[in-house]
Amino acid sequence: MKNTETIEIYTDGACRGNPGCGGWGCVINNNGDKKEKRGYKAQTTNNRMELTAVIEALKSTAVDGPIVIYTDSKYVMDGINQWIVRWKKNGWMTAAKKTVKNKDLWLLLDRLICSRQINWVWVKGHAGNEGNERADYLANLAIDENNQISN
Repeated sequence: MKNTETIEIYTDGACRGNPGCGGWGCVINNNGDKKEKRGYKAQTTNNRMELTAVIEALKSTAVDGPIVIYTDSKYVMDGINQWIVRWKKNGWMTAAKKTVKNKDLWLLLDRLICSRQINWVWVKGHAGNEGNERADYLANLAIDENNQISN
């Protein structure tokens, strides 16, 4: 039976230094069943953490049924809604004939979204959106937890 309930996903990435230590967080709301995930990377960039948050959230959701992804990342929004078609057409090269940055993550994201019904929504970061604020908190918590381990 196909899932007709819309899954809401809030994602965020954080980085202390860019590059530096990074974290990602996501909140997945599947018809009132909330799940939170977070992760850490020692040497990374903010854009990689933004992409990783979306990827990890999608890995945790069923393929069937509609999904709304909320992100405060213009990089993710523009990449998925505008740039990716051209990148694929040009063999993952930019207009400047350089390899697309974070190609490995864009390829993975492209595979994860290809058979899904996804609506992408940009939200302003740090503006009181509850889901976005929680995803930001989780991303920073992942950094804090791992910094305590290494100190």
